[in-house]
Amino acid sequence: MATAAQTPRFTHPAARGACPFAPPPAYQQAQQEEPISRISLWDGAPSWLVTRHEDIKAVLSDARFSSDATRSGFPFVSAGARQLGTGQLTFLRMDDPEHARLRRMLTGEFMIKKVEALRPEVQRIADELLDAMTDGRSSGDLVREFALPLPSLVICLLLGVPYQDHDFFQECGRVLLSREATVEEVRGAQDRLVDYLIKLTDAKRTEPDDGILSRLVARGELSTEEIGAMGRLLLVAGHETTANMTALSVLALLQNPDQLAHLRAHPESVAGAVEELLRYLTIVHSGLTRVAAEDVTVGGVRIRAGEGVICMVSAANRDEQQFPGGDGLDLSRDARRHLAFGFGVHQCLGQPLARLELQIALNTILRRLPELRLAVPFEEVRFRGEMLIYGVHELPLAW
Repeated sequence: MATAAQTPRFTHPAARGACPFAPPPAYQQAQQEEPISRISLWDGAPSWLVTRHEDIKAVLSDARFSSDATRSGFPFVSAGARQLGTGQLTFLRMDDPEHARLRRMLTGEFMIKKVEALRPEVQRIADELLDAMTDGRSSGDLVREFALPLPSLVICLLLGVPYQDHDFFQECGRVLLSREATVEEVRGAQDRLVDYLIKLTDAKRTEPDDGILSRLVARGELSTEEIGAMGRLLLVAGHETTANMTALSVLALLQNPDQLAHLRAHPESVAGAVEELLRYLTIVHSGLTRVAAEDVTVGGVRIRAGEGVICMVSAANRDEQQFPGGDGLDLSRDARRHLAFGFGVHQCLGQPLARLELQIALNTILRRLPELRLAVPFEEVRFRGEMLIYGVHELPLAW
């Protein structure tokens, strides 16, 4: 059995390279030379970094690697991320059986058949947003005017949250997902958002609607505080991920005009195109975190109980053993083995909704804006390297 070097190979997160769509070069180099590497975190704490596709699948499917953020040795990418992971626990940071019990309460809400029934409503929202964005104008910011409001409107509709409060919860989300936010800032954003959702949940006890929060109330299995914490997870994840993936996908297509032309010519191929974009971009650039609950051997390396593990899915999704030529965007590729939504029991609950929104967003934009182009030089686009969810801060476009 091999033992990886104990001297940290580098500090995580590593510096980005020349291509803003690619993982930091240090991760891809580690994949070639030392796929399970010893690294140092922001506070000097040691951790393991796993970069190879098959090793990450092994970790994420092994119950001996815990998602419980309160366990000693659990790795965090910043002080704020520690507060986010431990300040108000959700099933995202729990192990079975409690994880499974809470997750099952939501599984039916995101089943493919139920999500597909939303397609006409999501299409209506996308068309109305583009109507407003293009009305009498030939340029605008895709993030502010389309990519962010589309999933925000949808998740508000599903949860039963008033969309008129979107500025409030989007600002809270920006703080919660910033690697630069302090513990106090993250705690404050958590408290404000959960307090808001608790008050909203209390109101639904007397005036229920058809949203998820009301249905959780009706089950009678969770306290108001637990529903508030669950609502916070769904609200932030439900708009931040798809919003950033939409804008980043449009930018990647504009930078790969042959692939853009392919999708315009074959709009029926959008489902496969979305899978390739998910693989190529993988917006969870900080990795998926676990801690070993007991000694485990992965890829010939012994990981001891209490040692943190970061699964760098962005690197795994460009693993040449799984995706030959993976540094390139190829919409004809079968990319369904990607790990952008994670793997195992903790893989993203909302992935059917994310896929639906992305398919509709991309096809609608490309169909209605045939002259779409960047309104600024590519070098001026500001990427969200300081955030837990990668993307762009704004995307100025002309059409």
